[in-house]
Amino acid sequence: MLCEISHKIDATARHFCYTSGMSWELHRVTIVGGGMMGRSLATKVAQEGINVYLKEVSPEAVEAGRGELDSALEREIERFGLTKSEKRAIQSRITWVTHFDCASDSDLALEAVQEDFGLKRQILRELDRRMPADHPIVINTSTLSITELAAQNTRPDRIVGMHFLYPVTTTRVVEVVRGQLTTDEVYGRAIEFARLLGKVPIKVFEMPGFVTTRVVLPLINEAIHVVMEGVADAAEVDLALKLGYDFTSGPLEWADRTGLDRVLNWLQHLYQESGEPRFRPCPLLKRLVRAGLLGAKTGRGFFSYDEGRHRTDRLPDDRPRMA
Repeated sequence: MLCEISHKIDATARHFCYTSGMSWELHRVTIVGGGMMGRSLATKVAQEGINVYLKEVSPEAVEAGRGELDSALEREIERFGLTKSEKRAIQSRITWVTHFDCASDSDLALEAVQEDFGLKRQILRELDRRMPADHPIVINTSTLSITELAAQNTRPDRIVGMHFLYPVTTTRVVEVVRGQLTTDEVYGRAIEFARLLGKVPIKVFEMPGFVTTRVVLPLINEAIHVVMEGVADAAEVDLALKLGYDFTSGPLEWADRTGLDRVLNWLQHLYQESGEPRFRPCPLLKRLVRAGLLGAKTGRGFFSYDEGRHRTDRLPDDRPRMA
């Protein structure tokens, strides 16, 4: 059963990608998962004029997600990042649903749930049963094996990984990860999809952590060790790296905003996969997560935050300067 579309399909919302000399029309995308990442992805896809089916688990989750999306778009308007008309256009292209049937009417599907291997595999099976055999299925993951996740699907060759960085609306890069069986055509379509979204695609062969996660996690882990050992407090560590290496945010604030529980899960997974000591989670990180201090989403992590996820402690950049 196809989805009922609550808005008119704009005839101009069609993009022609070219892969291996063949044209590929991209009209509709299904995104599974209406959390922060799913909403950010849906916003970016809709901004490019493509219609989106955004799937959540229940009507209650749909209402909550729709409200969060509206608030996020309003914040962008306040920051002069969007106009009111652009907001309306984005919302008109996003259809919220609670079932997988829309996948049969989509040119590409993308799952955007948390890093839960079992849940992602279940979603892939649901999409595999419904999508036309030649349409790509994208796994959005920062650490998990594309090949292993795709193994139980009837067409593992049409499954590809794309590691988007949050927020998708502003970050410039996406890692495009080839599984062991991913075909050249599907991989090419994923590259073109990334470019269509205005991203710089980084071509990656499957290894735990890919590129960005594998490189950034040891940096964050070591910064936490520096704090635990009393070498410097969290604010000073972040300030040193921001000023010394021209980072836009320090590693500890980045970890807070990402979620310390997510950072811990990633480190544990990479440590288990590789056995490399550099991925062994710092004990301080474990203690914070056990205490429920998960960062911006809970109001406290290495720093403190209000309900809008704004820092409430004094930023080190704001301390008085010498005359």
